[in-house]
Amino acid sequence: MRVLLVEDHPLFRDGLARMLESVEDVEIVAEAGTGEEAVQLAEQLKPTIVLMDLSLPKMSGIEAAKRIIQKQPNIGILILTMYDDDSSVFAAMRAGARGYLLKEANRNEIIRAIQAVGDGEAIFSPSIARRMMYYFEARSKQAQVDVFPQLTEREREVLDHIARGENNADIASGLGLNQKTVRNHVSNILSKLHASDRAQAIIMAREAGLGKDKDNDKS
Repeated sequence: MRVLLVEDHPLFRDGLARMLESVEDVEIVAEAGTGEEAVQLAEQLKPTIVLMDLSLPKMSGIEAAKRIIQKQPNIGILILTMYDDDSSVFAAMRAGARGYLLKEANRNEIIRAIQAVGDGEAIFSPSIARRMMYYFEARSKQAQVDVFPQLTEREREVLDHIARGENNADIASGLGLNQKTVRNHVSNILSKLHASDRAQAIIMAREAGLGKDKDNDKS
């Protein structure tokens, strides 16, 4: 794998270069200290991977990543930075980065990330991956609220189980409710959604994105 190393701190860049030189199947094809240099060298040398910081002079790592990907979408961008805030992470992902590591990562983590990105995979520092998971989980829950604002939180939960194809007994068991309570929730759901029957409610729920967890488990 041919790696373009982009880092504006010479000592840190030299340390990375020395570390990667000892890794089999990894070749440092060039080093850059600015975002502009990164874009120019990527176009000239066509590396497999660009290992790049976000904070760079003249052009940010985000902008450099965008320009590199626009011209050469096959190049894998791996961000190695000290910034772990949500805005930086998602800006990098929108720019086309395949990986995001924090500078606290150890040698093995960096090497594993380079190999993964070189193989076309996406990889993140463990703390970043957890935050992304929580972010998308929160977005999913918010989307459910936005789609069916007339339902209570418990009714949306019951509807999600209905959309999975579960009967009232299954729902009662899964949510720790008695079946009479579940029947009441189902009746309220049908009324509030103006659904003629359970089948129509399932269609409406699944079109809104509910009931997918069970499908994912089966795949």
